[in-house]
Parts: sequence; C-alpha cells; structure tokens
Amino acid sequence: MNMPWFRLRGPALDLDQLERRDQLLPPAALGTVPLREQRLVVLDVETSGLDLRKDIVLSIGAVVIAHGGIDLGDQFESTLLRPAQKISESVLIHGIAPSELEAGDDPVEALLDFMEFVGDSPILAFHAGFDQRMLTRALKQTLGYKLRHPFLDVAELAPMLCPDNRPRQNGLDDWCAHFGLQVMQRHHASADALATAELALILLSKAHRQGVDNLLTLSQRLANWRQRQQANFM
Repeated sequence: MNMPWFRLRGPALDLDQLERRDQLLPPAALGTVPLREQRLVVLDVETSGLDLRKDIVLSIGAVVIAHGGIDLGDQFESTLLRPAQKISESVLIHGIAPSELEAGDDPVEALLDFMEFVGDSPILAFHAGFDQRMLTRALKQTLGYKLRHPFLDVAELAPMLCPDNRPRQNGLDDWCAHFGLQVMQRHHASADALATAELALILLSKAHRQGVDNLLTLSQRLANWRQRQQANFM
C-alpha cells in the first residue's frame, strides 16, 4: 500500500520500523527499587563536534549495570551511524575514518536497536546533559520519537558523593585515575561507556554507604546538591 504521508509528516519509516518505534517501552519513573536490583544503562555517544545545534551523533555504545555489577553479556556494542552528509573532521576527533562512517549502519535501524536495548531503564552518562540532548535530537529527527528517559550525570554524582576526596579536575580521565581504574581506550563509545560504568559502580557503592539506596533518593539528593552549588556561585 502506498502511503506517501509517512514521508510528508516526519521521518521516512517503513511499516515495520513504525511498529517497532510505537512498541518501544515508556521509561520507568525513578523509584525506590534498591540500587543493587536496579537495571541501569550507561551510555556514551561520539559526535561530529560539540555544537548541540549542528553536530550529529556518529557512534553509540552502552553497557548495563545490574545486580550490583556490570553485565558484560548485556551491552550495546559501539555502532557507527551512517551520516546523511560527509563528515571529514571526524577522523581528527575520534579516529573514525570517513570511509568507516559511509559503511556505517542505517541510523533508523541503529537507533531502534538502541532504544529496544534501553527498554524502560534510566540512563547514566558522564556529562549526561550533552549526551541526552544529542541523542534526543537524533531520535526526533530520525525516528520522530521523543526521548523521555531520566538521565543521571556521573560527572555530578562523583563530586557530590566524594566532596572531600576528589581530583583537581572533573573529567572522566581524572576520576578514573583517582580511583585507579584503567581505561583501555578513549573516545570510543563502548570503551568510554565501560569506563563510566566502572566509575558509576564505585559511586553507587559510596551512595549506599551514605544511606542512599535507590534512584529516587539519589536524584533528590542530587537536586539539592545542584541548588547548593548554584548558591555558592551567586
């Protein structure tokens, strides 16, 4: 059946892709499930640059924290998204050759695969605001899908939970070095997601020892911490 209005009103999705999109699970609210029982998706995206309006997602990698550990059997391997336009600068930023991008996955299929992997789980990332906004725009433009999943920022959790024992700088490399974590590769989505997950496990353990044992309490404490940080700069 020919239904040209699919293309006129939004992204060009076939019937199977539309059905997959419409069957994506809605996000679960942050609740009182104990942290050790909570499934968390730890995300990293590599992009063509840092401009939230113009740059695009080139690669997505994610791992899962569940049952108090990293489930290496449940991860989203770093996937290259084939861009609509040529991105020559990416080879300088991430070591991704333009030929690799041209041979990348169809963005529609890759993003559907990723959101099916996420399910209804909350998402963690380092400097989560950037990843969230880039992923939100990619999903809207490619799938016509509105991302509503809650994000927690590991770059905020770290100084909040370690106020008296922290590195001078607040980067992922700085925190990994601070806790003696070995990062095998950087600026690679899966490797960065794994490093972030290892750091997150340490922080969640610290949260538990500080009496924070679920995501609702953790997010409330984080909101209060943000307010205090803002007040200190006023």
